[in-house]
Amino acid sequence: MKSYCSLGLMSGTSMDGVDASIIQSDGETKYKVIIDKYFEYSQGIYKDLTKLRDKIKSSKDLKKSSKELKNIEREITLFHAKAVNEILKESKANIDLIGFHGQTIYHNAHFLLSNKEKISKQLGDGKLLSKLTKKTVVFNFRQNDLKNGGAGAPLAPIFHMLIKNKYKLKPPLIILNIGGITNITGIDSQNNMYSCDAGPGNCLIDQWIRMNSKMKYDKDGKIAMSGEINKKILKKALEKLSVKTKGKYFNRSLDVKDFDISFVKGLSLEDGAATLTEYTSKIIEDVELFSLLGLNNVIISGGGRKNKFLIKRIEEKFSNKLKLIDDLGINGDFVESQAFAYLAIRSYLKLPISFPTTTGVSKPCTGGIILKS
Repeated sequence: MKSYCSLGLMSGTSMDGVDASIIQSDGETKYKVIIDKYFEYSQGIYKDLTKLRDKIKSSKDLKKSSKELKNIEREITLFHAKAVNEILKESKANIDLIGFHGQTIYHNAHFLLSNKEKISKQLGDGKLLSKLTKKTVVFNFRQNDLKNGGAGAPLAPIFHMLIKNKYKLKPPLIILNIGGITNITGIDSQNNMYSCDAGPGNCLIDQWIRMNSKMKYDKDGKIAMSGEINKKILKKALEKLSVKTKGKYFNRSLDVKDFDISFVKGLSLEDGAATLTEYTSKIIEDVELFSLLGLNNVIISGGGRKNKFLIKRIEEKFSNKLKLIDDLGINGDFVESQAFAYLAIRSYLKLPISFPTTTGVSKPCTGGIILKS
């Protein structure tokens, strides 16, 4: 079976930069990582993106801000092109494909029947990236899933299955990915995949830190660790929690805008961080997949695994020590960029990337628009 060299580009909800990974894979059972590299956005891009995201609260706002979106999309694409050229120069790899996720600016594709919108908007000009890099680019991964009744996310489960097979991990297995939003992949003893967005990951804590200090995030969870959890405020906030975090253990897709931090307004920086961290851990604890598959084999990836206070709060609830994906020899910062390199190959080969029990799509379907260089 032919093997492809693919470069995956992922920029998450933290909006701080681009993770890039080059892998070699047949798109099915094998993969090998060639290089992982992180490219930090300039302060200007970071500020423009976070400001724009905070402003866009509905599809109407997408239309109102179309000119701004076009400008920042061009800027982001140029940044990605520079990152591609840099990593190719360093690795000397001859890549066949680029898997270009783009930067999510708005996602409203939840499974609730009342939501008729089903929009997932990623910024990133695939044509421009292909032209600048002279490479075949696969982008717009979520749209086909949405058209076929899915929620457009999460898309990493098929890559998690590959990790499970490569490292001979014994099911039942749960991969808990804590990014801006937390998503979970579960694999049962019959090798069935389940997946859902669990709730906030780093997004609320990051937002609080950005609003109330000059820092971008709570490094190692130290700020939260030095504060106190306001139990009264926390209890009220959890009682008011949207139905969006309840329900099935698949076909649930969430966005940072599904949550807000107004309930901690007035608290000190430290107490607000502590309360939001506990709020985040409580929502993760309630996900039905844990009761379905058990807690014996939970592996954690994503930037949130570095927040020691958050991990401690989750472990206390589970009465169980979480295993880090890094212990398998995989860098937990680059699982999603590796995933999009893999998804690009699968899209190119017209293999499915989403499934009824991962996104709620009506049938297994492929995704990604392919632009040949």
